[in-house]
Amino acid sequence: MNAYTPLLVMIAAALFLAFAGLITSAIFSPNRYNRVKYENYECGVEATPAARGAGRFPVKYYLTAMTFIVFDVEVVFLYPWAVSFKELGLFGMVAMLVFIFLITVPFVYEWRRGGLEWD
Repeated sequence: MNAYTPLLVMIAAALFLAFAGLITSAIFSPNRYNRVKYENYECGVEATPAARGAGRFPVKYYLTAMTFIVFDVEVVFLYPWAVSFKELGLFGMVAMLVFIFLITVPFVYEWRRGGLEWD
């Protein structure tokens, strides 16, 4: 049990800070609501009629953001591999080459499809 005590203390402190922040903001935040606060914010783009059920909704911003997140998270997996490169040997090298290939295929597909163009 002594080995887990610091972990439990850290979890308790994190939960306490999270709930204390929520409670504090609920108590001290101003409660002045107006029409502008309830409108959708679409990354600087004016709200379209699609928000009310008519017309098309531009999703280019969201697709670009999701593409960035997917490739960014995949590249983060390269850091632990780079740190322990010598210990992994040939198996680690082959596994990383397969991983890089699996990252490159959708990247090239997205590039050729025009998903990285900003029109």
